[in-house]
Amino acid sequence: MARIGVFVCHCGENIARTVDCAAVAGSVADHPSVVCSVDYKYMCSDPGQNLVKDAITEHGLDGVVVAACSPHMHLKTFRRAASNAGLNAYLVEMANIREQCAWIHPRTPETTVKATDLVRAMVEKVKQNVPLEPIRIPVTPTALVIGGGIAGIQAALDIAEAGRDVIIVEKEPSLGGHMSQLSETFPTLDCSQCILTPRMVDAYQHPRIKLYTYSEVEKLEGYIGNFEVTIRKKGRSVDIDTCTGCGACMEVCPSKKALDEFDMGLRTRTAVYTPFPQAVPNKPVIDREHCLHYKAEARAIARGKPVKAVCQKCAKACAADAISFDGGDELIKEKVGAVVVATGFQLYSVAKDQPEPYLEGYGEYGYGADPDIVDGLQFERLASASGPTGGKILCPSNGQAPKTIVFIQCTGSRDPAKGIEYCSGVCCMYTAKHAMLYQHSVHGGRAVVFYMDIRATGKGYDAFTRRAAEESGAEYVRGRVSAIYRADGKLVVKGVDTLGGEPMTVQADMVVLATAIRPQPGIKELAQKLSISYDQHGFLNEAHPKLRPVETNTAGIFLAGCSQAPRDIPDSVAMASATAAKVLALFSRSEMEREPQVAKVDQATCSGCFHCERACAYGAVEHLEVKDRRGNVLRVVAQINPGVCQGCGTCAANCPSKSIELDGFTDAQVFASIQALSL
Repeated sequence: MARIGVFVCHCGENIARTVDCAAVAGSVADHPSVVCSVDYKYMCSDPGQNLVKDAITEHGLDGVVVAACSPHMHLKTFRRAASNAGLNAYLVEMANIREQCAWIHPRTPETTVKATDLVRAMVEKVKQNVPLEPIRIPVTPTALVIGGGIAGIQAALDIAEAGRDVIIVEKEPSLGGHMSQLSETFPTLDCSQCILTPRMVDAYQHPRIKLYTYSEVEKLEGYIGNFEVTIRKKGRSVDIDTCTGCGACMEVCPSKKALDEFDMGLRTRTAVYTPFPQAVPNKPVIDREHCLHYKAEARAIARGKPVKAVCQKCAKACAADAISFDGGDELIKEKVGAVVVATGFQLYSVAKDQPEPYLEGYGEYGYGADPDIVDGLQFERLASASGPTGGKILCPSNGQAPKTIVFIQCTGSRDPAKGIEYCSGVCCMYTAKHAMLYQHSVHGGRAVVFYMDIRATGKGYDAFTRRAAEESGAEYVRGRVSAIYRADGKLVVKGVDTLGGEPMTVQADMVVLATAIRPQPGIKELAQKLSISYDQHGFLNEAHPKLRPVETNTAGIFLAGCSQAPRDIPDSVAMASATAAKVLALFSRSEMEREPQVAKVDQATCSGCFHCERACAYGAVEHLEVKDRRGNVLRVVAQINPGVCQGCGTCAANCPSKSIELDGFTDAQVFASIQALSL
């Protein structure tokens, strides 16, 4: 005969205001198997928990029901208290009489009756509970960081400095991400490279960090603490261990027409290149799309002819013999315990993302059709001392300093017509920075900023935007631009000043578009490889926006920086360090404990249809071969990997043979709760 204790919490006045808690405790005291039923004002307090522990000892309870708030709030609290008193933690349940009763009903007798029914239902459920033990999983104390921008570097360094191994996978030939392209950073106008480059070198030289550049994640298998990642190390054609970085190969390369991605297409580069002078590792890579040898090889293969050596001047110039044209992609497997996704962002391409011509038939505001209409990153490269103009802000069309420049904020952002209704967060700030950089470079020049409103919420940000307007002389015009076209050698910008209520026309030499921040291309495919979710815009979803902002719903996978949402550098760094703290907490023990309320398969009745496998969002369903004594495979059935299972119950709901049940939520437990309502 079960011996159940019931403990009704007043939750101060939250429950007691509409529910007669003493009446609930009195009514439930007569319920079969209830040997103890009390009410108390704050059951989650130390005295309240002591009531539970003392009752377990005094009455020999083998089940506890706490009628209080949501189990998400305090179920672990009461299970811990019961465990300290010698009762298995999973013989404790909570009846939610606050959110599901007190908060949604007025104080009437029916409200108290409903609260009593909820408690009785949970009493019947706990009678069916069985003791469970936490699942213990070994942990591989190595972290995988996907992305080598500032967020990825920060997370990797924090983890490595704590004495744990880290693997960084970066798809570009160098660490740095978009921060390496910036001229200066707001609100202090620090040199971006001066801040970033030492961190890049620290990561490259750290004994606990293994770096894979020019590489991508091909596949991720396993579960928290025990992942196996397959990394595609793309053919670089340069052995970075042998290469000395002398640059002789780049000097002799005759193919010089490739657009320089680092300089946002504002100048060209050779087919053998390093992305930028401070690249880490500072070793070149061969762009096979533009290399004369690889182009000739591709033509020969397409025509079915023998492949002949063409050009190869770089290999002949290399004294270290580091260049080989024979190597291809290499697949590498690594075992890791946690994954940090720090894949960064891309800018909204207002020229290419339009399904049909917008203004003037050339994409939004003529971007891509007129060389003097640039986006924010192109302007950064023009302002950078390492950029194509040596830090002089010049019009790309004629190399002259622009006497008048127009900055247009919210290009794409906050525009449902473009499918980007969100604010990109940093555009107001970097436009203010651009206006200052322009005034520093072109003395006496005119800067006009068209804006919807100013959103400067970080520390010192509002003062920074005021400096741009008040000290640097930028003209801030509240309004939208309707059209841009070229006339008489000038860019004519037509807009409206909504504060003055008048149309406005500016003849400019250059236009800078503050385009929206979007996730990196390929992020949805990566999310599917990692079994994590993403929103309608492609940003990766956190487990909870407030309580678990750097975790995902797949245990062991964490988020940092702009992979989750548009962020500035301070927020990205802070988020990366928070992610590192989560990873280190996971690595703090050789084994981790997980909730035992996971799915289980009755393999005697499983038909092997694997509807469960198709329904499982976490890849927890595995195939198990049932063999006879001779080792012959009789059939293949499903089994659940408890380390991967998140206890969502989707597989149980989808099983046509009812062969799957979720520990803690079995059919017997659920039906017992339902039947209690009819007693």
